[in-house]
Amino acid sequence: MQNLAFTWAGYAALIGFILAYTLVVFEEKIHMRKSKPVVLIGCIMWAIIGIYEANHGGGHAHDHIRELIGEIGELFFFLLVAMTYINALDERNVFQCLRAWLLGRGFGFRKLFWATGIITFFLSPLADNLTSALLMSTVALAVSNGNRAFIVPAFVNIIVAANAGGAWSPFGDITTLMVWTAGKVETQQFVYLMIPSVVNWIIPALIIFPFVPDEHPEAGDEEVNLKPGAKGIIVLGISTIATAVSFHQFLHLPPFLGMMLGLGLLMFWGFYLKTSGRRHRHRRKTSTDSMGTSENRKETGAAKDRRGEARFDFFTKVEGVEFDTLLFFFGVLTAVGALQYIGYLAIVSENMYGTLGPTISNVLVGVLSAIVDNIPVMFAVLKMEPTMGLDQWLLITLTTGTGGSLLSVGSAAGVAVMGVDRKNYTFISHLKWIPAIAAGYVASIGAWWLVTMGLR
Repeated sequence: MQNLAFTWAGYAALIGFILAYTLVVFEEKIHMRKSKPVVLIGCIMWAIIGIYEANHGGGHAHDHIRELIGEIGELFFFLLVAMTYINALDERNVFQCLRAWLLGRGFGFRKLFWATGIITFFLSPLADNLTSALLMSTVALAVSNGNRAFIVPAFVNIIVAANAGGAWSPFGDITTLMVWTAGKVETQQFVYLMIPSVVNWIIPALIIFPFVPDEHPEAGDEEVNLKPGAKGIIVLGISTIATAVSFHQFLHLPPFLGMMLGLGLLMFWGFYLKTSGRRHRHRRKTSTDSMGTSENRKETGAAKDRRGEARFDFFTKVEGVEFDTLLFFFGVLTAVGALQYIGYLAIVSENMYGTLGPTISNVLVGVLSAIVDNIPVMFAVLKMEPTMGLDQWLLITLTTGTGGSLLSVGSAAGVAVMGVDRKNYTFISHLKWIPAIAAGYVASIGAWWLVTMGLR
């Protein structure tokens, strides 16, 4: 790592990073995808470093970038597989069936408040907090009958549950995935965060619950069926997670290899579904051909055949991956890696962790993640490499994962839910519930202190 912090290159790179991240913060206002400015500035920052070193006898930027791209690549492929599986499950109607089941129960608003919160909390560790929040907020909106008194508290509850649920699993959030792949917290050690995560969600939920209207919405009559192969994809998805854990835990190999193995299995399963679908359509066509005239075939056989098709194309699931998120991920980590190489992260680490101590620093970092996206915040801390034990790495995993709940724009889950109903759920409507969310945040830190006492 070079000490370029107080050179023209360091200042130029830092200014560029701040400007780019300003564009990210105002993404909703200027309608520019967040990936665009960070990918651009990430590469420009390294170009600035390269120009400086070329004029000052060279440096080690090339070696640092090779190490950095290895870290980015591991996480990039891991997320690619996870997102592809989510798209496949969505296309096979798995999430729609869950939604229809809830709509058909005839629950009142108060029961729906708890049902959506509980499902979100336990779905988030597997499907990630963003997907879980999107799914359950869609359900809440569908049964709300436009009742703002239910929509806002239900959405806040879902966001808090999604972020809290994602904090106690390596797969629940990108930040937990970072900590896991960096080897700071092992798979079985995430269980320490389950109780603090429950506390983080349940306290705001209990505070908000009395404000939920005690009314019953109209019962839903939507009927949705799983498409062929859906159950197989569910089994493959769970097996893929188990394989990734096994690669990391028992074979001491990068977990993304286990995920890519699962992707290969999904590719073959998709091939089976496509070929079996062709055979089924061929048999149906042969059957309808024997029914009679060409006119009858058109009206009965061909029309039914088109309606009955359940094609599965694996590569369309890859195309549906949210590449804006993946490219934002690449750009941010590239830019933060440049800040580390320049020396800014070492300065921040020394002045923050060295002065305030790890506990206060980690709590403040969690609050900061409500303002600045938690991905660069967590990556910056990992690159600072502060001297911390397991208990402190668990704390920062908890705080960066849940601190974003304080603001509607503080987490990917919050931003996504804002897009579900912009009319009723807004940045301002979320602010009303900050005291309740903050009470859960503080209480979860207290729970962390109790459950990790034996680790100090």
